[in-house]
Amino acid sequence: MARIAARSLRVQSVAMVIGRTIYLYGASREQFLSDIAWMRHEACHIKQYQQYGKIGFLWRYMTEYFRNGYYNNSLEIAARAAEEDLSVLEDIEIG
Repeated sequence: MARIAARSLRVQSVAMVIGRTIYLYGASREQFLSDIAWMRHEACHIKQYQQYGKIGFLWRYMTEYFRNGYYNNSLEIAARAAEEDLSVLEDIEIG
């Protein structure tokens, strides 16, 4: 799925959250972990899953995506804002 997302977004690497797991395509674990803004972005999506539940998150995400596109999706806007939030990684366990 992350590969499909990368192709549709026309990017070389992508991270995709499903529940509490971050799937990478075109980037190594080390590359991802060295990019704090990227980690915060994906951690925000994990927190959104926790807030809305799996079905609730997917429903909201897809509804926003079809209405507003990827970049204007409110869940993506929040995740981009989280890239600068120093506290967003506090409750996240990296295994």
